[in-house]
Amino acid sequence: MSITPDLTAEMRILMLYNLDSIMEGLKVHQTADSETKQAIERLFAKGLVNQPDGGYLTELGIHCAEHLQAALRILDHSKETA
Repeated sequence: MSITPDLTAEMRILMLYNLDSIMEGLKVHQTADSETKQAIERLFAKGLVNQPDGGYLTELGIHCAEHLQAALRILDHSKETA
């Protein structure tokens, strides 16, 4: 599996969610760039967010964001210790 520009855009959005409070959501406005709007629509289609313009993470979305954010913390920390 390769990391495509679409996946990168989706990961960027998932990194914006505050996992300390599942009551915080995101709203992608109509003035957002098309890459962001398309990415959030794909996340909705995949069942990771509850609205086509963002909203809250679903249970699956929470698990995905937790793993993604943990992996990026590990990778970021690893470059500091190299």
